[in-house]
Amino acid sequence: MSSVEYTQTDTHIGTDDNQRKTSQESMDRSRVVPRITIQAFCENEETANAISNASGDRRLAKSHVTVQMGGARAANSFYQSAPTPNLIIIESQAERDAMLSDLDKLAESCDAGTKVLVIGMVNDVVLYRSLMQRGVSEYMVAPLEPYQVIEAIANLYADPDAEPVGEVIAFVGAKGGSGSSTICHNTAWAMSKITDTDVVISDFDLAFGTAGLDFDQDPVQGIADALSAPERLDEVLLDRLLTKCSENLSLFAAPSTLDHVYDLSEKQCSTVVDVMRSNLPYAFVDIPHMWTGWSRQMLVHADDIIITATPDLASLRNTKNLIDLIGKERTNDAPPHIVLNQVNVPKRPEISVADFNKSLDRDVDFVIDFNPQLFGTAANNGQMILEFEPKAKASEQFNDLASKIARISDQNVETGSAFAKLLGKLNRK
Repeated sequence: MSSVEYTQTDTHIGTDDNQRKTSQESMDRSRVVPRITIQAFCENEETANAISNASGDRRLAKSHVTVQMGGARAANSFYQSAPTPNLIIIESQAERDAMLSDLDKLAESCDAGTKVLVIGMVNDVVLYRSLMQRGVSEYMVAPLEPYQVIEAIANLYADPDAEPVGEVIAFVGAKGGSGSSTICHNTAWAMSKITDTDVVISDFDLAFGTAGLDFDQDPVQGIADALSAPERLDEVLLDRLLTKCSENLSLFAAPSTLDHVYDLSEKQCSTVVDVMRSNLPYAFVDIPHMWTGWSRQMLVHADDIIITATPDLASLRNTKNLIDLIGKERTNDAPPHIVLNQVNVPKRPEISVADFNKSLDRDVDFVIDFNPQLFGTAANNGQMILEFEPKAKASEQFNDLASKIARISDQNVETGSAFAKLLGKLNRK
């Protein structure tokens, strides 16, 4: 077994709601696990189900996970004639001495570089020390939730000295004209101010994107150049393609022309998003209102999702469909944030906020009133609402949404996150 730093995870702590919430938020920020092979040998069906459910999570999408029953003895028998994978997960309900004996036998078959995660039944200091001496990478106490498995595996493959991985926040409209781009741009501006860290808006509506107009920018290069040759995109090229809007806010602009037909692939988009995630604290992704393989993938694999809806029947239906899909595909993630936009349009029949909530079986997160004078004038000036009218109710709501995404309770408190170390890393023009 490989000799690594040992950290015990007491999963029983997760029964407290506040501590469970903290663990969930920590898992939400976990790194994507690299392309590795994981083989689990369980003794309990509940543990096997937890690992199987975890294997479908977006953070383990690149990994190959298999689950078998039989515990340590089955593993010892299996590896007599098979090479060991990158990670072995062993569940043992045996007493301390018997468990250690089984693990000693397993060590004889382990290839160099193989990590071992052990799942036991008790918190035992003597067992803890014995496992550490044997080079076990992690010890967890059953019963387990899928998100605990995900976090533990992600932590095993996280370099403690590496710079933090950024977050991808996806914005999508429940229907065309809902104002999702406006919500995205204003929230990104607020995020850049309240966190004092680098934020990038990526406009994936290549033909009709409005990010350049909203920020009064007309860049020559942008996201289309990255998508045309994603394999060339690195930190240096990213630096050249971004357009500076303010000290901490940059734009990955769309060409917004009809000179070309933009048929994007899932691989193109995922490669560009992965580079942004690796080099930027926050990447705000503005997804156009369309349903393709790549747009679906962007939603499923984002760290946070904001759905913008309007108080009408089509928006209600589409919002419910999006929530159902996201909930099915992202069982270990927090639900999406919902912004109900353009509320209280004079003389327009609307679905009330209460009825909208009742139909969704949950409350929307933010309700933004219809204010054409404020939003129209700001848009025509190439300004954000916070710039044009910082004391407006909508400005406060954008600050609140940004704070919620950044998981900070006071928007006026500077965050002490590790992302602050990235300030100035990209010396963009």
